[in-house]
Amino acid sequence: MRQVNIILVFDKTQQKVLMCQRQKDPYKGLLNAIGGKKEPNETLMESCYREMEEESGITPKDITLKPLLTFQYHQLDYELFVAFGVLKNGVTLVEEKNPLVWVDINEDFENRNRFAGDGNIQHMMDVLKYESFDF
Repeated sequence: MRQVNIILVFDKTQQKVLMCQRQKDPYKGLLNAIGGKKEPNETLMESCYREMEEESGITPKDITLKPLLTFQYHQLDYELFVAFGVLKNGVTLVEEKNPLVWVDINEDFENRNRFAGDGNIQHMMDVLKYESFDF
């Protein structure tokens, strides 16, 4: 099964979430959480930290990530692992390929003209909001 991850990175105030503007399909031009593919030699959490640092410059000293949920798409032989965390301090973002932008947590993440993920990002944000996760 192919494993990929996304990471919901919140600013120190927990009022903004980090998004990237996708430069290629699928979802070219839309905002999405940062993340990427898991390598065979790493755990899911290791892959989250690696992808986060590659795509944004945020390091483990800047944030502690926690697992949130996993989506399995059995017919596609695909698993999406979701982690989240809150920055401990301000950081200087370092873009890899996709431009990075902070988005207010009250946005309509179901807006398919603006956000990738077919509504899944809104679901993830709702889980965090309504389940009162300890950041």
